Amino acid sequence: MSPTGMPSVDLLGEQIACLLDDPATTHGLARSLRTAAREIELHRYHHASLRSWPSGRIDEKPSQVQIGGGAHRIDGFFNIDAVPPADLLWDVREGIPLHDGTVRTLFSEHFMEHIDYPRSVKHYVAEAHRVLAAGGRIVTGVPDAAFALSQYPGPLDQSAEMIERWYARRDCRNDINTRLDLVNLAFRDQDDDHRYTPHLWAYDHEKLVQLFIEAGFAAVEPWTFDPSMANPKRRWGSVYVIATK
Repeated sequence: MSPTGMPSVDLLGEQIACLLDDPATTHGLARSLRTAAREIELHRYHHASLRSWPSGRIDEKPSQVQIGGGAHRIDGFFNIDAVPPADLLWDVREGIPLHDGTVRTLFSEHFMEHIDYPRSVKHYVAEAHRVLAAGGRIVTGVPDAAFALSQYPGPLDQSAEMIERWYARRDCRNDINTRLDLVNLAFRDQDDDHRYTPHLWAYDHEKLVQLFIEAGFAAVEPWTFDPSMANPKRRWGSVYVIATK
């Protein structure tokens, strides 16, 4: 129990682990429990950092920041992610732990589709606007829903490169057989694999523009793909914009 008398997160994690080890636990329940276990892991990382920075603002004032980079790190960028490896472990669904008007460039790719819309997405975009300096820019890349939809219905031939780049190492690869499977991957990506988090919302250029303009950005334009920043494996089938404060 926690000091407040409420069940602790650690105890909940132990109970979930026991249920996942129980062969009687049904497939559907196990999927939900694995999601909860993942959120408990993120909660632990976040609160460990929050204990060091209870104000929600770190002392450093990096001018170039990468959000949710995972293993793809950009030289010269301060990386904030919910899981290791990162310069700072922080769940940005709870806010960006940086000071107002201090960042010149924010970058994220294949991150925003993994957080819930509208609550977390709109909060994240508003936080990006807050931490950027005047004239600062945010580059955002996501799977392009328009690309997935534009060739439906039809054979998968023209999308073979996208599938090979994004899903070659997935256990579900052999189950991607039709154009609709590709649409579902772009919109949902909910195979039962603990290594990957699902897609919670789909985006195209128009939706990205709407989000950033609504948050107060002065301009939103297509971003010319730069492999020195972006992951070359993400270029195919993605849409990128750059929004200026």
